[in-house]
Amino acid sequence: MDKSWMHSDRRSKAYEFGVEAFLNFAVENLLTTTHICCPCVKCVNLKLFGVGIIRDHVYFNGIDQSYKNWTFHGEPWEATTNASRNVEEDDGHSRYSFVSEEIDMDDNDFGDFGSDPYEFANVIGDGDQPVYPGCRKYTKLSALVKLYNLKAKHGMSDVCFTELLILQGDLLPEGNTIPTSMYEAKKTLCALGLSYEKMHACPNDCILYRKEYEDSTNCPTCGISRWKEGKDSILKESVPAKVVWYFPPIPRFKRMFQSHETFKSLTWHAARKSIDGQMSHPANSPSWKLLDDKWPEFGNEPRNLRLALSSDGFNPHSSLSSRYSCWPVILVTYNLPPWLCMKRKFMMLTLLISGPKQPGNDIDFYLEPLIDDLKSLWVGIRGVYDAHNGEYFTLRAALMWTINDFPAYGNLSGCVVKGYKACPICGDDTPSHRLKNGHKICYIGHRKWLPINHPYRRQRAAFNGKPEYGIPPEPLTGEEVLHMVENGDRVCWKKKSIFFDLEYWKYLPVRHALDVMHIEKNVCDSIIGTLLEIPGKNKDGIAARLDLLNMGVKTDLQPKYGERRTRLPPEPWNLSRAEKREVCNSFYGMKVPEGYSLNIKNLVSLQDS
Repeated sequence: MDKSWMHSDRRSKAYEFGVEAFLNFAVENLLTTTHICCPCVKCVNLKLFGVGIIRDHVYFNGIDQSYKNWTFHGEPWEATTNASRNVEEDDGHSRYSFVSEEIDMDDNDFGDFGSDPYEFANVIGDGDQPVYPGCRKYTKLSALVKLYNLKAKHGMSDVCFTELLILQGDLLPEGNTIPTSMYEAKKTLCALGLSYEKMHACPNDCILYRKEYEDSTNCPTCGISRWKEGKDSILKESVPAKVVWYFPPIPRFKRMFQSHETFKSLTWHAARKSIDGQMSHPANSPSWKLLDDKWPEFGNEPRNLRLALSSDGFNPHSSLSSRYSCWPVILVTYNLPPWLCMKRKFMMLTLLISGPKQPGNDIDFYLEPLIDDLKSLWVGIRGVYDAHNGEYFTLRAALMWTINDFPAYGNLSGCVVKGYKACPICGDDTPSHRLKNGHKICYIGHRKWLPINHPYRRQRAAFNGKPEYGIPPEPLTGEEVLHMVENGDRVCWKKKSIFFDLEYWKYLPVRHALDVMHIEKNVCDSIIGTLLEIPGKNKDGIAARLDLLNMGVKTDLQPKYGERRTRLPPEPWNLSRAEKREVCNSFYGMKVPEGYSLNIKNLVSLQDS
């Protein structure tokens, strides 16, 4: 492409035609008109804008004439890819392996610095430069990464870290390369960091201030101001009331294929599929096979990615605040083998939704930028370099399902998860019953999922006093769910999930998966609490016995009222003191492999059983 217009007068026709050709080239390669790096002399590809703003910047500020290879706008840069390939040493490990070992990262987490030759050259220089003349153990980059890791691990403030850098510089010999401020350290580490977008959000979870709302100062839905209100009730201009951090996954997916070792792991599934009929990996699942069969052009390319999305709320302030809830959204790459795909360094953080309250059913608004990227990945990202085969290819990816606990399942899928119709499989026919004394709703139709000749189906006294002859209902397909929510049949559905914006989502047989850990923990807590009669966790009490009496089940266990206290007849599962002590001694003396769990001994009180 002719780039001579970059040196022309900005008032000339050649410059005008060149700008339009450049913008068309960028849109064609990046498949977006709203998030493009601005190449003007002020932004120098560090800021993302829409096509209109970039056109204005290039006219008013001029284009950066040193930007000769348009790598940020889809043009491949052969020298960079050769340099990135030469970075890897003969043993297959990156020369920056100290970084991944120190902060538990994979090579793809280093960001997309391979796309900028100048930035890449700076990283190579810092990686080779000793921290002081004659030092062989640490380079400038390795020392800085270790210091920054200490800052993150122990929660140092920026001021404290700056003073530590100054002290380190004074302690080391003259000529050392330790930066003297937090700002200089960030500039050095920015090439290794993840690029992110800081988006403003409505405090009421109505919208993200992006696309058509980018310049708005008030929420068009609720009318609340975009800016934070101070203690004096005066709005602080340019200080957002709520912020969302978005970490684009596409540059990191590109980076994964620039590592020979990671490439081998990403295509592992193509040659090692199960032949014994057992599902040992998602590659053996019906969802994976459906993508291969329904879209053969997608399934025939082993480099195309299959993803899962997981999200849940957590409290970053621990015990300091009991109401704060922060929501990370993480992508998991299932192309990797079982021993790698769930490792921490291969889990990709894409969104961080700040608190103080959880987004709830409005989480769809925060997922919009991620869904846009997933749409682009399904269409295909051209010009991705495969370092193993030495070629460029079009990368595609599909989201197979989400993983979450039951409340988050309701937020992401739009399904009702509490009340009389809380079962996502049974829907309108959920066998629910409200307990008069326990003030909760219980669900008592579990036996219909047992085999038709199972003895539990015929037992009456051990369950609800009735035999069970029903058959389990068939789960709704994605197309049936979409038809229901679009036609207003929302008895069991709160909303249309944003995931239905993905072309393939309605065809997937499994769209949402429950996190087994949450279910196992809650069931275990209830069983142990009831067996050992732990206060606050015991499910057996006066209210439970009265509800059994109202249902006509196990009437011999009803409470016995005396003059001074009410006595509960013993049940078959009640343990004596000696039996409780025996159970606690078993836990107290339990030994497990290192790293399997915390020290259970510290959680056992032999005195209280």
